[in-house]
Amino acid sequence: MVTTVTSLGRSGLHDWIIQRVSAVVLAAYVVYLLVFCLMTPELTAIEWRELFAGTWFKIFSMMALLSLVLHAWVGIWTVATDYIKPLAIRMVFQILVILANLAFLIWGAQILWSV
Repeated sequence: MVTTVTSLGRSGLHDWIIQRVSAVVLAAYVVYLLVFCLMTPELTAIEWRELFAGTWFKIFSMMALLSLVLHAWVGIWTVATDYIKPLAIRMVFQILVILANLAFLIWGAQILWSV
């Protein structure tokens, strides 16, 4: 049975699922981009813009961006709880990481949907 391992009510199973699902989404995104680049011998800005102009690819890119943020958060949270022992320092660090991840997510969405 999985029990709560932190005071924030998260479980190891929850983190494990986030890591695995986000890794699958990121892998699929990278594979698609690699295939696209290999199948487009004369890759120009026009083809690149057309790829990112499609709504389906914007949604796929947003899923990849969100997966990257979640994957990074779980990984950094795990490392921080293992190696940063003073609670105050760890909380400040984690808040800064959360703010940075949110900024990257908003910035990435703004860039992606402005194409």
